Amino acid sequence: MPTLPWMTVGTPTRPEVQCMASRLEVDSLLSAPGFLIASLALWWQARRSPGALGVALKAEMLKGTFWTYSAWEDKAAIYAYARSEPHKSTVERKRKVMRDATFVFFNAPVDELPLSWTEIRRRIAEQRGSAQPDHKSAQ
Repeated sequence: MPTLPWMTVGTPTRPEVQCMASRLEVDSLLSAPGFLIASLALWWQARRSPGALGVALKAEMLKGTFWTYSAWEDKAAIYAYARSEPHKSTVERKRKVMRDATFVFFNAPVDELPLSWTEIRRRIAEQRGSAQPDHKSAQ
């Protein structure tokens, strides 16, 4: 299972930061390698984006499931990253091979970073449990 562990890329200026976690599932295992390559490019981009504080990626290739976790100065920094290239066009392209996507936004104290993958999975499962039957989300 390819995992890029938490990498701190910035220094927080506040005691609490904005976090984003996602669970992304492709429609076929044939889509997984290309999705991994795209995910690595976006992980690389996030590391260098203004306001990014830390990033992590976990790929469960045989399940076709990808997990991301990042911390940012604020939501504005997350949205600026999401609107920038190559993220914007990559998401548009990869949406065609997605079966499901769940995104969770939350605040976390700086001294608790990084959260464990167990905690990230719990937060995403909680979000998925409270979502409508079709919780496919676009960003």
